[in-house]
Amino acid sequence: MSEPDPAAPPAPAERPLPIGYRQGVITAITVMLGFSLYFLRFWNFEAPGAWSPLAITAAVLIVISVALQLVALWRSLQIEDDLEPVYRRTLLWFLAGVIASVLGVIAASLAYT
Repeated sequence: MSEPDPAAPPAPAERPLPIGYRQGVITAITVMLGFSLYFLRFWNFEAPGAWSPLAITAAVLIVISVALQLVALWRSLQIEDDLEPVYRRTLLWFLAGVIASVLGVIAASLAYT
């Protein structure tokens, strides 16, 4: 049996990320998470008006968005996130959080009018 060559480049699945990618995604996640938390605080405690089904839907979507972004932040802080496949999965979690946030803001804007 042949042993793997230690001088050979890592397989594509094990390839580490270029320098700066993790820091960039961590910054993006925290900025979006900060916006989502601030919007949730405003929408739940400061916005005038009665709660409608659309307003409750907006609040639920923003809560889901915060949860997805927290998972993405937790994953991005793990050592394993330096590998490309794990990093791609983390980006999918973040994308799901952003989409939920956008849908929540759209629902809130429709409920507020």
